[in-house]
Amino acid sequence: MKILIVLAILAAFALLRWRKAGLLAWALAWWIGFFVALRWGFTVPIPSSVVFIYMGIATLAIAAYVTSSAERRAEVSGPIVRLITDPSRRLALAAVVLLLPSLAAAAVYFRMSQPVEAPFFARTVHPASPAEITVHDKKIDLDRADNPYRILEKTDPEAFKQHVAAGREVYYRNCHFCHGDNLAGNGMFVHGLDPIPTNFADVGTIPNLTESFLFWRISKGGPGLPDEGGPWESAMPVWEKFLTEDDIWNTILFLYDSTGRKPRAKEEHE
Repeated sequence: MKILIVLAILAAFALLRWRKAGLLAWALAWWIGFFVALRWGFTVPIPSSVVFIYMGIATLAIAAYVTSSAERRAEVSGPIVRLITDPSRRLALAAVVLLLPSLAAAAVYFRMSQPVEAPFFARTVHPASPAEITVHDKKIDLDRADNPYRILEKTDPEAFKQHVAAGREVYYRNCHFCHGDNLAGNGMFVHGLDPIPTNFADVGTIPNLTESFLFWRISKGGPGLPDEGGPWESAMPVWEKFLTEDDIWNTILFLYDSTGRKPRAKEEHE
């Protein structure tokens, strides 16, 4: 904890004790002191949601104490009643009436004026793939696996185009809702996703990845991501439950063909 904050709170309590303050002043002091300690008293900031929970507990505890007997209720309500009914205290009453909404407005202002910053996650965008995965009861060595239809790009261009066309159909049937019509990660559902889908049109994305890496990511989806650099909250489905192995490889061909990129070479990857 921050020693200066603690000492300031203790000094305020000592002053109240020296002045022989009433129960209402003590109740307010405990509430304010508890809030100050939670909000600014710790070196590592406490989340607002946690502060809200503990302040709720503190409020209930203080309220239960000051209303636990007739004497305490009278001691707390007396100063409030006198403030409201005593003509000599109209100036103080006016100050309180102005101060309370001013504090509420100030709180709203400071919350609204905070800079918008993305939360910090020590998350690896492209985590290392496992050495081996199993898809449809078939083991695939990701370190050595190649797209079985990539060779057709040179040996049989017409057949290659057919596989790209098949991949295009798979993409627009299943993937464009999130990854977008232009593959830029701006599909119709993107605003409801965190993190947002991969932007395949980005020059720093798929050219840096091998096709076997994409096969792993597509087939296993968000639930198949490792613990490395979490938390992971990807909405990516486990596509091996809906697509065949050929569907996935064809879709990968389409991604590279549509963006005009080439996959990362195995030699470079290794």
